[in-house]
Amino acid sequence: MRTISTEKILEVRDLTISFNTYAGKLQAVRGVSFDLHKGETLAIVGESGSGKSVTNKALMGILPRTARIEKGQAFYKGRDLLSMTEKEWEKVRGSEIAMIFQDPLSSLNPVTRVGKQIAEIFILKHKLPRKEAKRRAIELMDAVGIPDPEKRYNQYPFQFSGGMRQRIVIAIALASDPEILICDEPTTALDVTIQAQILKIIDRLQKEKQLSVIFITHDLGVVAHMADRVAVMYAGKIVEYGTAEDIFYNPQHPYTWGLLSSMPDMETEEGEELYVIQGSPPNMLYPPKGDAFAERNPYALNIDFKEEPPMFKVSDTHYAATWLLHPKAPKIERPAALQRRIEKSLKRAKGV
Repeated sequence: MRTISTEKILEVRDLTISFNTYAGKLQAVRGVSFDLHKGETLAIVGESGSGKSVTNKALMGILPRTARIEKGQAFYKGRDLLSMTEKEWEKVRGSEIAMIFQDPLSSLNPVTRVGKQIAEIFILKHKLPRKEAKRRAIELMDAVGIPDPEKRYNQYPFQFSGGMRQRIVIAIALASDPEILICDEPTTALDVTIQAQILKIIDRLQKEKQLSVIFITHDLGVVAHMADRVAVMYAGKIVEYGTAEDIFYNPQHPYTWGLLSSMPDMETEEGEELYVIQGSPPNMLYPPKGDAFAERNPYALNIDFKEEPPMFKVSDTHYAATWLLHPKAPKIERPAALQRRIEKSLKRAKGV
């Protein structure tokens, strides 16, 4: 386990975001709070619609017009990002805080050579002359694993595979030398082999440049070996929050149990059915009373349907919002299959 810096580069407090829709107000993010430390990777994990991407679009100042930040603060180097004007955002967005999106084609100009798209960042942000900008762009293409970068500098996005296009997008994001890199499901559309290569590149560059990374994903397995801390989101709230070791080896929330149980592992046999969390997330136009996960939770208590659980402290680094952690709650063991997987993972980690 890496030692996490105590220096906080980002502090998000009680972030609440809604959308105005034809059917009414949709509550997308509900009181989200977390910190991001210098040089760490924070993974935000949850199903589609859990609020993870909306949270991070707010941190980039790119929410759609139908979105409304109802309350909350996001301090970056002492400045509240959520109160910035568009002119102030222009100095931060893409420079100090950069983002890699899920679909590289939507991020690249199809009629501009890829090398020029990278070089333009060095010209605009760093005021370098064109010759030097081209040299730096080629260096960066090489750093993200583009073969023969001098030749490919002059090619167009359609001449690259999906994995190679994503590397170009990473290069563009890093060209501005950001402090924070937000990765919004950057490997979802890629096959497993290419996915692993992209993750390795992001992890390596994060360590080399001491980047602070927020990695958004629906798959805990994607961040298993690169996250320092993990925030699990459900229905617009963080329901569990801790170090990677806390979440993978000592999960406390039944939703986290479900996510971990649905991951394939080294012992998963061909044709074996993986665990599936039954039911669907709630309609956030009409948030349910009590715990939003109660209807899908096989371990739900009566109170789950009446009152929302607070965030209980498990340890100094680990918190979970489940009534199962209340001192008066019945003692419920984790699912046996999940416990076996955790024990096997611990043995592998120790080299047993």
